[in-house]
Amino acid sequence: MNPKPTLRDKKKEATAYALAKSSFELALELGMDGFIVDDVVQKAGYSRRTFANYFSCKEEAVAAYFIGNASRKDQNNLLADLPQDTTPLDALYKLFKLQFTSEFLHQLRQFVSLANQYPSLEPYILSVFRRLQIAAQEVLEQFTHGRYADGYTHLLAGAVYGAFVPILDGRLNVMLPGETQDERPDAISFDQYLNSMFAYLRKGF
Repeated sequence: MNPKPTLRDKKKEATAYALAKSSFELALELGMDGFIVDDVVQKAGYSRRTFANYFSCKEEAVAAYFIGNASRKDQNNLLADLPQDTTPLDALYKLFKLQFTSEFLHQLRQFVSLANQYPSLEPYILSVFRRLQIAAQEVLEQFTHGRYADGYTHLLAGAVYGAFVPILDGRLNVMLPGETQDERPDAISFDQYLNSMFAYLRKGF
């Protein structure tokens, strides 16, 4: 069990999040080439030294916005109301839907779009998905209590999160929540894709 965060921990988390959020907003507004770290700290209300305590560069700060969002919920309580005989796949389905809210999906797609325009951001895409995948694995391992073979939850989470990447980079024509058929006439809905992806996994491909 993770120790309860202290007031100091909460303040540090809030500072990092404020810097990351400001970095992301500036990136959307101006592009990665259109701002520097001094602009970030001015917008967030902190010093350049404070920024350096948390991030090595503005790209890391932009990515941290999503990594932070991925872990802002208490992951340990996400599956608390599920019956103990729920399969890991069904538990992962619920966890995935809780992580990938409509707002988070749109922000994540914006991040991938930025990375496509600015290659300096590309290495950080993996960090975001890795954080989401690790969070899912940790929750699943706690939920299953060793009822499945070592590596099973890792394989399961890897398959699910790997299948999600092509939605964000545009290789699959999938509408995110809030988009309409008029905007993307040949696309399938996110829920349709999610359900078909889990159906493949349930059938063992």
